[in-house]
Amino acid sequence: MTPGSPGSPGAPGGPRELPRGRVSKLRRVRRSRRPPTLTTDTARPEGGGRAAGGDAPAPARQWPLLLVLGTAALGLLVVGTDSFAQSFRVGTMLVGAALLLGAVLRRVLPSVGMLAVRSRFTDMITYGVMGSLIVLLALMVQPRPWLRIPFLEDILHLTVT
Repeated sequence: MTPGSPGSPGAPGGPRELPRGRVSKLRRVRRSRRPPTLTTDTARPEGGGRAAGGDAPAPARQWPLLLVLGTAALGLLVVGTDSFAQSFRVGTMLVGAALLLGAVLRRVLPSVGMLAVRSRFTDMITYGVMGSLIVLLALMVQPRPWLRIPFLEDILHLTVT
């Protein structure tokens, strides 16, 4: 390249020549492979702080999650032991009630620990809809359902037959 031709050092639009020993600002930026000590682009979910103080033992800090998991485990235990005639229905309703309890705790408490997954609104809707559907299906399960919804039975008969 000749001096003054486009793309040559010193020409307009070409690379700049720097005094000896100096480095361009573009070249000075180094990227580290280590993760940053302070994350700035991802935030903890709203209300995702500890449910108890930091000096409390771990179970006390996560009591909302443990309450929901304990209720669901109780429901699974009732289903698994099959100790009475309607244990499948009652145990499944307990699992749905655990999700509904999670929705209520997410709404009422300012901090719920690891029960917070996304935003408060998203968690409440997800837990509430899933819990309601599980309870509704447990009430409608055959034989001898406790709840009959005629238009849902009609839809089922149309899709199966």
